[in-house]
Amino acid sequence: MSRILSMRPFLAICLGAVCTAALALPLDPTAGASAAPAAAPRPAPSGELPGSTQSLPVAALGAPAPHSDARDATPEPAPQSLGLPARTVRPFSLLGVVWDDAAAELGGRVQVRTRATGSGDWSGWQDVQVHNDDAPDLGSAERRDSEVRGSTAPLWVGDSDAVQLRITPESRHRARAALPGGLRLELVDPGRAPRAVRRAHADPPAPLTPEATEASAANAGLAPLGATEIPALDQAASKADLPAEDGAPPAHSYVGPRPRIVTRAGWGADEKLREKAFTYTRTVRAAFVHHSGSGNNYDCAEAPSLIRAMYRFHVKSNHWRDIGYNFLIDKCGTVYEGRAGGVAKAVMGAHTLGFNSDSTGIAVLGTFTDDEPPQPAVDAIARLTAWKLGLYSVDPRATTQLLSGGGNRFPKGTKVPLHVISGHRDGFTTDCPGVHLYDKLAGTRTAAAALQGR
Repeated sequence: MSRILSMRPFLAICLGAVCTAALALPLDPTAGASAAPAAAPRPAPSGELPGSTQSLPVAALGAPAPHSDARDATPEPAPQSLGLPARTVRPFSLLGVVWDDAAAELGGRVQVRTRATGSGDWSGWQDVQVHNDDAPDLGSAERRDSEVRGSTAPLWVGDSDAVQLRITPESRHRARAALPGGLRLELVDPGRAPRAVRRAHADPPAPLTPEATEASAANAGLAPLGATEIPALDQAASKADLPAEDGAPPAHSYVGPRPRIVTRAGWGADEKLREKAFTYTRTVRAAFVHHSGSGNNYDCAEAPSLIRAMYRFHVKSNHWRDIGYNFLIDKCGTVYEGRAGGVAKAVMGAHTLGFNSDSTGIAVLGTFTDDEPPQPAVDAIARLTAWKLGLYSVDPRATTQLLSGGGNRFPKGTKVPLHVISGHRDGFTTDCPGVHLYDKLAGTRTAAAALQGR
């Protein structure tokens, strides 16, 4: 039976959005950018900072001043391009571009450069992955009851205090009006981890908010209330830990060993950001593997901050009800709980437009279009899918049929045969999860099945 809980109307607001006047910096990074005034100081930490978002409207750019930058072979933008001149802003670590119509596509190239906080050092131009395919399904309550926006992938740039943006249409003959309306650059500060995460052994422990209690209680039986991680179990213990079915022993004889999973409390989720209710589908029949598109310039110690920033971007900038992915994996192979509702349950995500029902979404933090995924992350996909799919008696080597909810590859209502472990591109026309990660999935299916004992 479907167990779909009702949803409260999504609060389509962007808390902390700031469009304050900023100091313009020279377009030529060699012409004194390092001498520009420093950014305003970050607010004093209270011990429980939830982070913030600056939302800056994109405008037309005039003819740029010519300059040479050995790190950037891209021609300067034409006068009809959009963007933002270089400016000082409050510190942030992740950015992305959003627009009003979630069904519209941004047909152009998005590039940014940023300045490391307090250093005066500017990065070279970086491409922001332009796509609009991680999203709630078209007919879902999450889509109907909120003003969902279109967006690029978020890009992790590290602690920065200045930014420059340019958006170049696909064709220089295209009118600027062809680009989607309401373009804004979102700059996200993930905030500091809550005190309970920074001092996991603090005495006494920090009290849980009602929202954090509900999120933690969704993992009841797997870890104590307020736990920052769900411990790993070997295969025998994973089977023994399963609930009985109608008084009989569980039928899940091929459950893989449970991996260690860092909970939402463990990565410091501000549970007041998301919509309160949890939404479930009937079962889990497939796992879609993604890359986050957020770049590879992060350390594993920064992964919780990256996830907090992505969470805020998905909720406050994209207007989703929660972070889109059910699970996230960093380059060191650590597994993180994503969307709230319980890691063992069939939580409805917003990860593969058209195929969010009866599936789970797993994002590896990084971009693997040109780079190989780290082996610990690939191994973690196998461990996670062996356990999660095993809970629902699913063979990772099998194929299944999912009903399309609509997208750019399969019309709504189409029954689509898919691998149980599929890449995002199998359900949607996209480069995700990057060719190098996608090429690992055949081996992942075999490895996950072996972990299940098949």
